[in-house]
Amino acid sequence: MDRVTIENRLQPDAGSTTTETVSLELVQDLLRSLRTVCSESSLDRCLKQAGIVKEFISHPVSRLTHDQLVRLYQESAAATGDEMMGLWSRPIRTGTLKYIVRAMLDAPTINVALYRFTQFWNLLLDDYQLNLSQNESTMSLELIPRYANAGVNRFGHALMLKLTHGIVSWFVGREVPVQEVLFSFPRPSFAADYSILFPAPVLFQEKHSQIKFCIELGRIRPARKSADVRAFLERAPRDWIFTSYRQHAMRLKVRELLYADLGRTLDDVATRLHMSSRTLLRRLQDENMSFQGIKDELRRDLAILHLVYTDVSLTEISFALGFSSPAVFHRAFRHWTGITPGVYRAAQQELH
Repeated sequence: MDRVTIENRLQPDAGSTTTETVSLELVQDLLRSLRTVCSESSLDRCLKQAGIVKEFISHPVSRLTHDQLVRLYQESAAATGDEMMGLWSRPIRTGTLKYIVRAMLDAPTINVALYRFTQFWNLLLDDYQLNLSQNESTMSLELIPRYANAGVNRFGHALMLKLTHGIVSWFVGREVPVQEVLFSFPRPSFAADYSILFPAPVLFQEKHSQIKFCIELGRIRPARKSADVRAFLERAPRDWIFTSYRQHAMRLKVRELLYADLGRTLDDVATRLHMSSRTLLRRLQDENMSFQGIKDELRRDLAILHLVYTDVSLTEISFALGFSSPAVFHRAFRHWTGITPGVYRAAQQELH
């Protein structure tokens, strides 16, 4: 079976248009928060309902699919009755997001809608406040600690900024561009994952966590009605947790070209990006990536998706992904995830 045939079998079942996976490290702060607000058995149920094998979360190189991340969010929010799942010092009770969105609905502009967004959150949060500021070119939403030494939950900060981007995009009717995303915590080992969440450069160790939009966005009139709210809430965060943009990161541009044809060489990809191979390598080095590293990441993610969503044999997957033999595929997958593909598939099947 060739790769195109296998890809056609994958897409209808995956329920997602993205092939990227995220490091389980990205959600470790969420898992720690969940353990403070729900029992271990309740957390186990959330993981199972999300399709996440509990034993895998101890593997430092484990990955989550788009669907698994979305379902973990949904199951955790439902199990805890906290729409922010213990990420902040005060629970955000079920139904809060609905009233935040409704409070923004009749705003005359996105700027006014975001102001209402910040004011609503500032009634709820004890440890941080949201501040909306602007200058001649930029509109920025900042997370500012209310007191010295306020704890920083990395997933909480990322989720709040991603929620801001998601709601604004929903009101406008399309995913809106972002100028820049800043985080107040040091650059983590999983920093590359933020490029598939946010459509902009991401900086770390900044004074405050914040997301920046162009000032013109604030003048747009929201396009949504009250009848649209229910579908947005029911699907959250499926429609906005990952970005569909690729232009903000060279690694994503390269990945997209390789997804169309894994056999493309460095020279092929560089030509399609209208640059020399040397320039492409230098641009990738600036993002702490290599051409072969991107190809390996794509192979890893496609392998995970196939093992989770299809019954395609390991031999067929290995050849479709360009490996010379199933044995080489087994070794590569174990290197990527700490687990053999057979064990990974068997564990996933036990959940269903």
